Amino acid sequence: MAVGWVFDGGKWYYLNSDGAMKTGWIQSGGDWYYLSGSGAVSSVELNAPLIAQMPELPRGCEVTSLAMMLQDAGVKANKMTLASQVRRDPTPYSKKNGQIYFGNPYSGFVGDMYSFSTPGLGVYHGPIAELAEKYLPNRVVDFSGSRFEEIYKHLNSGKPVWVIVTSWYDTVPSQYWQTWNTPTGKISITYKEHSVLITGYDSQYIYFNDPLSVTKNRKVTISAFKRGWEQMGKQAITYR
Repeated sequence: MAVGWVFDGGKWYYLNSDGAMKTGWIQSGGDWYYLSGSGAVSSVELNAPLIAQMPELPRGCEVTSLAMMLQDAGVKANKMTLASQVRRDPTPYSKKNGQIYFGNPYSGFVGDMYSFSTPGLGVYHGPIAELAEKYLPNRVVDFSGSRFEEIYKHLNSGKPVWVIVTSWYDTVPSQYWQTWNTPTGKISITYKEHSVLITGYDSQYIYFNDPLSVTKNRKVTISAFKRGWEQMGKQAITYR
């Protein structure tokens, strides 16, 4: 007879030693799960590490959130080491005839990560997944472009999810966007970009560790967070 976690029909259940499905809150490995009346997981709150990006990395939210994910996986990852290792797009910032020329965050980190005194932005999922793979060979899952509900599946299996979202945690209006000319073509950019580690959900909220916060498991309504995540290109990474 199966005992413990069971995955069936796309949902997770927890079976007691007598084979009965557990309901209500349970704690497993330091993480909390709520099992509905049907026995299926309907709420998750993972106990992932919270790491602050400041003061060393004013623009280092992406590598700091990656450090949280790697530490959750049991890897001794340091945000400063990750900052030095992430792939970069070295294209310098310039402005000519009203046009902005700069790097592409899909290609590598753009600009200065360590200071706001010189131009910079950040980096997107590709270079982050590439760096994560060096620490977790064959275990990294880059499911960028997937439906938002895919995030729940990974949380249900006890894995937090690295994402890019707007810093408003909702849609950012068009006046906060601009077009850059990059070596690989034009790209639409907003400075209202942020990276966090999603740690849980319930019927109303998404929970996440924010590298700019001192509090674990901040929460924002699912509908607002989803809009901000989709606007930034549905970028998401976790591990197996």
